[in-house]
Amino acid sequence: MHYRELGNTGLKVSEIALGCEGMVEDNYAMCPKLFDFAEEKGINYFDLYASDPELRSAIGKALKGRREKFIIQSHICSVWKDGQYMRSRELEEVKAGFEESMRLLGVEFIDVGMIHYCDALDDWEAVIKNGILDYARELKAEGKIRHIGLSSHNPQVALRAVEEGAIEVLMFSVNPCYDLQPASEDVEDLWADENYASHLTNMDPERERLYETCQRMGVGITVMKCFGGGDLLNAELSPAGAALTVNQCIAYALSRPAVSCVLAGAHSVEQLRESAAYEDAPESERDYAMALASFPKISWEGHCMYCSHCAPCPVKIDVAAVTKFLNLALAGGGGVPETVREHYAVLEHHAGECIGCRACERRCPFGVKIRENMSRARKLFGM
Repeated sequence: MHYRELGNTGLKVSEIALGCEGMVEDNYAMCPKLFDFAEEKGINYFDLYASDPELRSAIGKALKGRREKFIIQSHICSVWKDGQYMRSRELEEVKAGFEESMRLLGVEFIDVGMIHYCDALDDWEAVIKNGILDYARELKAEGKIRHIGLSSHNPQVALRAVEEGAIEVLMFSVNPCYDLQPASEDVEDLWADENYASHLTNMDPERERLYETCQRMGVGITVMKCFGGGDLLNAELSPAGAALTVNQCIAYALSRPAVSCVLAGAHSVEQLRESAAYEDAPESERDYAMALASFPKISWEGHCMYCSHCAPCPVKIDVAAVTKFLNLALAGGGGVPETVREHYAVLEHHAGECIGCRACERRCPFGVKIRENMSRARKLFGM
C-alpha cells in the first residue's frame, strides 16, 4: 500500500481508503470483515458519513483493540432522528449527534471531523451563522477532533470554504464525468442524462480551480464517488458512453491535484479487494488516457490530464510534473506561491532544458501544446 500526505495535516493516508456504504450488509456482519481486510492490506483511512446508531456501534466493535491502526473521517451534522438519517444545521442536534457518535465508536477523538454535505452557498452561510463551524473549532481546540473538513459536491461551495481557510480536508466527488459538470446546488445534476446529451469538452474550470487551490493551500482531498456509483464501470450506464475499469477510475482520481486517497465503496470483501488490487496493477491497467481520448461523448482536446503519455522526454524532463506546477502557479493569479516554486526547483530537469523536438506532442492523446507550456514554465520559474 502506498501512502500520501493528507494536505498539511501531517497525516499519512493510504491511497485506497474505505467508504462505509457496504458495512450494513448482512445485518452489519460485513463491517468487521471489511475492517479485517483493510488492516491486512494496510488501508488505514475510512469515512463514516452515516448516522445509523447500529452501524456506528458495529464500527466501534470492529475498531476495538486496533484504533491506532485507522484514521477516522467522521461527519459532524449527520444525525439520527425519528429512526432515520438526517442532515442537521441545528446546533444542539449537531452536538448531540457528535457526542453520540463518539460514544458508540468508543473513541476519544476523531481524526477528521467533516462538516457534512454542504452543496449550496446559503447552506455554507448557515453553517457559519448557526455556530456549526465555531463548534467544529471548539472540538478541535478540545482535542475531540484533530482536523476540520467539509464534504461537498459543489465546487463553488468547496472553494469558498477552502479560500476562507475554514477547512483542512475536503471530501469531494471526483471522476472524469463529474469533472465536466458546472457547479450546481442539486447533486442529481452530476449524473442526470440530459446533462450529457450533447458532446462535452474539457473539465469545468471551477473544478480545476478547486483542485489546484487545494494543492496550493495544503488542503487534502479525499475522493467520493470515484466510480460514479458504479455507472462509470458499465458502458450502458456511463454518461461518457463507454466504460472505465476500477483501476482507471482510481488512477484518474489520484492524478488530480491535492487528492490524497480514494474512498472505495465496497459491499463485499471482494469489491474492496478489487479496489486494493490497484496498488499492484501494472501501469498499462491504470492507464486512463487512451480510454478517455476515445470516449464518444466527451473530449479533453488540448487539456493536460497528467497521464504521462508524453514520456519519455529525450532530455528527461518530467513533462506532466512541469505542467502541473505551471497550472498550480497560474491558478494563483498573483505570483508564484513559494511552495510551488520550491517543488518545481527540486525537479531533476526543468522546462528551460526543452529542445523543442515535439516528440511529446506527437504522443499526447489530447493534443496539448506542450512546447508552449514549456516556454511559459521557463519564463515563469526562470529555469
